[in-house]
Amino acid sequence: MSVAQAVPGLKLSPSPRTVRSFPSVRLAAAHSGGLPIEVLLIGQLGHGAGDKLFVDVTARQRRHDSFRDELDEPSARIGDTNLQQGDATSLYTFTVGANGHPFHRHAGHRVFTAVSGSGGARLRFSTATDADIAQDPARFVAAMRCVEIPPDCFFTVRFGGGTWHQFTPLKENTRHPALFAISCHTNELGGALSDDLKQQVMANQATLPGLTELPPPSVVALLRHASLASLPTIALSLDAPAGTWHSALCNIVRRTVGGLRAYLARWGNRVGYGWNSEPKVIAFTDAPADSLLRGQLNDGPIHYEDHCLISMLEPSLSRLGTKKLLAGLLDAFVQSPPPSVSALMRLRNLLVKPLGLRTSALGCPVSSLLSPPSDNVFAGFPVREQAIDAADTQCQVVLGANDKHLQFRSCVGVVITGDRVDFTLGTRVHCTNLFGHVYMAVIEHVHQRYIAPTLLRQAVEQLLHGQLERQMEPPPLLAEPAPDLIRGEGRGGVV
Repeated sequence: MSVAQAVPGLKLSPSPRTVRSFPSVRLAAAHSGGLPIEVLLIGQLGHGAGDKLFVDVTARQRRHDSFRDELDEPSARIGDTNLQQGDATSLYTFTVGANGHPFHRHAGHRVFTAVSGSGGARLRFSTATDADIAQDPARFVAAMRCVEIPPDCFFTVRFGGGTWHQFTPLKENTRHPALFAISCHTNELGGALSDDLKQQVMANQATLPGLTELPPPSVVALLRHASLASLPTIALSLDAPAGTWHSALCNIVRRTVGGLRAYLARWGNRVGYGWNSEPKVIAFTDAPADSLLRGQLNDGPIHYEDHCLISMLEPSLSRLGTKKLLAGLLDAFVQSPPPSVSALMRLRNLLVKPLGLRTSALGCPVSSLLSPPSDNVFAGFPVREQAIDAADTQCQVVLGANDKHLQFRSCVGVVITGDRVDFTLGTRVHCTNLFGHVYMAVIEHVHQRYIAPTLLRQAVEQLLHGQLERQMEPPPLLAEPAPDLIRGEGRGGVV
C-alpha cells in the first residue's frame, strides 16, 4: 500500500508500506461519530478486464425488470427482502460511468463489492453531519477524504449510514468507467427512513435512487467551484506502489487494453444461460407396491409398462402436503407442456387422424386430463381413481383412456417423507389388436426414454421455479373443457 498524502490524525508512513495480505484502509468517521469507512483490495484482474466487465454488466443490467437510470448511477435490484421471514437484506447492482456520479448518502449501512474500470477509480467520502453543514457548508469539504483504487481491481467497501460519498474515474476527462458494484443493504429498513420509504421497502418496491439523498443546495453550489485535487488521499495498490514508473506503465497498458476490450465487448454476445441438472429422473421397472397402477388393466396381458421417479429434498415443497403438490403437478402438465413433446404430439396427430384414432393437444400419458368432466374429479381434473392418505403424505390419481388399438392407464403420485418429496409417473398399456402392437413397437423407445421423463421433469420444474403459489391452489371445477383442446369426440386421452 502506498500513501500519496497522509490523512490528518492517522499515523501513516510517508513512504510506501508493504502489505502481505489485502491492502486496506480504515477511515474513522470522526466528524459524525458513526461507523468507520473501510476499503479493501482483493485482487487485480487481467488487463482491460474492468472495462469489458462494465460493458457486459451494463447491457445485462439495463434489461433487468427493476432497472433504473437515475442520478448518474444506473442500478437494478437483484435480491428482494423477505420481511415475513425476518430477512431485511437486499441486493443491488449499480454502475458508475466515465463522468462519475454526484455526492450522496443513504440512511442505511452499506457493503458492496466492486470492480474498477481500466482507468482506476477514486472514492471520495465526507463524514460531515447535518449540523456541520448548517453551520458552514465548507465543513463538508473539510471532512472529505479520498481513496484511490488501481485499474481492473476487485475491491470491497463498507461504511455506515449517513456517510456522504462520490465515485469517479481516477483521471478526469477519460473514456474509462469508474466501477461496477454489487451492493448489499444489510438492513433495507435501517436508518432514518421516511414513512413513505418504509412502506416502499415493506412492499419490495424500493429503488436505489429512492433510497438516495443528495446534499443540500448550499453544498452543491460549493462543490461546483471547490478544488478537490488536494484532498487527503490514500492510494491502495497491488503489484507496484502507486506513483512509481512501474505502476504508471502498467496503468497505461491497462487503459489501452481496456479501451480495446470494451469496444470489442459491445459487439459480443451478452445473453445468459441457465442450466440445472436437477431434477433428475430415475427410471424403474415395476410400479411401487402401493401404486394404484397395480390394479389397472389386469383382465388381460400388459404389453407395455414404464415408470419414472423424481426424488428431492425440498422443505418448501414438503410443507405444502401431497394433495396441493399433486394438484399443481397436474396443472403444470396442462398449462406448461414441454414444447418438444407438444411438437411430437402434433406429428402423431397428423399421422393417425386418417385412421380415426383419438388426437389430443396434450402429450401422453397425461392426455386424458383434457377429457370432459367425469364423476371422479381431482382438483378439477377428470380421473379414473384417486387415493389420499389421512396424513396427506401420499396422494395419487389414475388417468387413462380406451382407443381402437389399445387401452392405457397412467398413475401420477406424490409421496412426502420428512423433507423428501417423490414424484412418480407410471404407464401401463394393453393392446387390443395387431395395429396396437405395431403402434407400440414404433413409439415404445421414445415414450420410455423421452416423453414420460420429460413430461414429469417439466411439471416438477414448474413447482420449483416461481410458479408454486399459482399452481398449488386447486382450479375450479371445469364446467366444460376448452373445445380446441378436445379431440376424438371428447372420450379421453391418447397414447
